[in-house]
Amino acid sequence: MPRSGLPKLIATDLDGTLVRSDDTVSAYTHEVLDRVRAAGIRIVGATGRGPRLSSLTRADIRAADFLVLAHGGWVYDVTDPQPLRSARLPGPVLSTLLDDLERAIGPLTVMVEALEHPDSPLWGTRTPDWRYEVVVEERPRHECVAGDVIKAYACSASHDVDDLLAAARSVVPPAVATITQAGLNVIEICPPAVDKGTGLAVVAETVGVDPADVLVFGDMPNDLPMFAWAGWQRVAVANAHPTVLAAADEVTLTNDLDGVAVYLDRLLSR
Repeated sequence: MPRSGLPKLIATDLDGTLVRSDDTVSAYTHEVLDRVRAAGIRIVGATGRGPRLSSLTRADIRAADFLVLAHGGWVYDVTDPQPLRSARLPGPVLSTLLDDLERAIGPLTVMVEALEHPDSPLWGTRTPDWRYEVVVEERPRHECVAGDVIKAYACSASHDVDDLLAAARSVVPPAVATITQAGLNVIEICPPAVDKGTGLAVVAETVGVDPADVLVFGDMPNDLPMFAWAGWQRVAVANAHPTVLAAADEVTLTNDLDGVAVYLDRLLSR
């Protein structure tokens, strides 16, 4: 059932949720978000994008007060260049983890995100079917895991991404790494205890907001931790992954029909 009143904080995923399939955010969406912020509600962009894409992220959600990046591993107050959270996965841990996965699953194509600076390249072997522009520096595996990383991407020629995710989670304990998928046909390997729920918890603690007062929007399995954490309402866009639709309290229109903005517009008009 729709909740009464208004939430104190709104967090939304970007790609596939706020951002349309053509990688744009409509003027209508920006206008609605501006009205949300004018109503005194804090806004958080919560995305799998790493800190190297913070400029793009700020452009896509201009009204945001905070950014939760890298699936929760990096958290920023947009007024402060220093992150509130900056988590990394040790290279030796990632190396062992990948060896364990390949013994159980078979060969993997791997890229790592090691640098947080704007527009930094990824390292490794470019994964097939990657839909976004990205510079990949081809490097052997041992070089990619020589230092700590923000996250890693892995795909398998013999496994669908959902099957790969399930298989990887059966091999890698949560205490070693958090593994998720965000719709890119790759699994994403993050530090332990890093997800959008724990990232939002950093924001909530910073501003003194209870999870019960947080409204969230999402579309992919990497959004499920913030669905589990937030208590005001959990809303999926109609194009969401089946697991997200099943976890949602409500379903709004697709990302291409500005479902987040339509929901918020109606919320403000009640």
